[in-house]
Amino acid sequence: MPTRSSSRRSSRARAAQRGLTAGGWVAVATTALVIGSSLTAYGAYYDIYGNISQENIDTDAFGDRPGKVEGALNIMIIGSDVRSGDNGDYGKAEGERPDSLIIAHISPNQDGATLINLPRDSMVNLPACEANGDKPGMAAQYGMVNSAMTFGGVQCQWKAVEQTTGIHIDHFISLDFTGFKGMVDSIGGVEMCIPSAVDDDKAHLVLEAGKQVLDGEQSLGYMRSRYGQGDGSDLSRIDRQQDFLGAMLRKVTSGEIMSSPASIYGFLGSVTDSITTDDELTLDKMTDIAISMREVDMGNIQFVTVPNGQDPADPNRVAWTQPDADRLFQAIANDTEIAEKDDDKEKEEKDDSAADDSVSAVPAEQVAVEVLNGSGVDGRGSEVADALGAKGFQITGTGNPAEGTVPAKTTVYYGSGQESHAKSVAAELKTAIVEENPLLAGSTTVQLVIAADWDGIKGGGGALPSSVEGKTAEATEDVCG
Repeated sequence: MPTRSSSRRSSRARAAQRGLTAGGWVAVATTALVIGSSLTAYGAYYDIYGNISQENIDTDAFGDRPGKVEGALNIMIIGSDVRSGDNGDYGKAEGERPDSLIIAHISPNQDGATLINLPRDSMVNLPACEANGDKPGMAAQYGMVNSAMTFGGVQCQWKAVEQTTGIHIDHFISLDFTGFKGMVDSIGGVEMCIPSAVDDDKAHLVLEAGKQVLDGEQSLGYMRSRYGQGDGSDLSRIDRQQDFLGAMLRKVTSGEIMSSPASIYGFLGSVTDSITTDDELTLDKMTDIAISMREVDMGNIQFVTVPNGQDPADPNRVAWTQPDADRLFQAIANDTEIAEKDDDKEKEEKDDSAADDSVSAVPAEQVAVEVLNGSGVDGRGSEVADALGAKGFQITGTGNPAEGTVPAKTTVYYGSGQESHAKSVAAELKTAIVEENPLLAGSTTVQLVIAADWDGIKGGGGALPSSVEGKTAEATEDVCG
């Protein structure tokens, strides 16, 4: 990853930047996207965009990749601990690894976002990666999720995240955070409630209790502070960082910053020197993301950490808790609702379902479906097929129904013995009925015919497993009064 040198930062600021984790990295990326589109009105957008370093990622070399839900966007956010160049002041470390690793998921209808923190010490089955530039590559192995970047750069890290989570990654943003202090100062600081006085020598942070506006220097210390607040754990620090991010996003979206060209330009001028993206994350795409995110309600932006526990083989490492981790990943990958982990509730729902209908649906992976577009909207068949494929269904083909055969309602047709397969498809659609068709007798493939009443595929963030702890960017109870 390209690195840039700067003489603008004090040694104190550099020290404070070392301990930033998930909330901090996301703060820069998300806030940049939220306000970036406003620059178009001031003729400065291209100047700012030109400061961003970009890297080519050959995703074709990954082989089979997870399916993609049409319209959904998944961005891998890397908080890099690279120690070369100006970052050499942070101390010595072998190679370059993400200090923080996050997947930011924006739903297709763009009414919400979920940001998942993958703990850097997570032990996973890593895929093999080819040598890449000065990176030696690596054989498939069991190791820390963030070690892929050391051996194969961002391309290897991207591949590792996709294959360990099953989530299709569209873009990446890598940050070394040299511009964080300037970013906070450019928006006039961030108001925080400090429940009790803080005196943390390691974070160079001294704060009085109560509500106050933190400037850039104080914000860096607050984001880094661990032992001077709470129980001293990293999870406690992540919790505070999410509070900070929520406060910053609320300030940015309140209109005060949006109406100030100087504030917007100063913010992005501070942060773009520290960002690297893939070369497919173009100016137009950044603008689209910014515009969509600007309309998102703060209560629909949620921050979660992958369910995890101590790795049985090493108490200093983390293992993802199953099946909850996979349920979380599947919910993000498919952009579908999932039920909370409640055995009694699940049993009750199953009993109700059995009472209503004696035929149960089967898993998507066991269902073959042909998609025929009779809606009159060009391209809709392919879009629906891609979305169903991303949910695990086997797509056997797409096309248009014969003239005069389009039903009044979107219908999933099935042959003898395939009703349960048809129900699996219909269950994923907002409006659909199932119907037996003698012409499909002997076929194991069901046929979805999209009619003019098409209302889309079910989606949205949905409920997360009960073991997934997180919070939204919405304002919480003010303990300062």
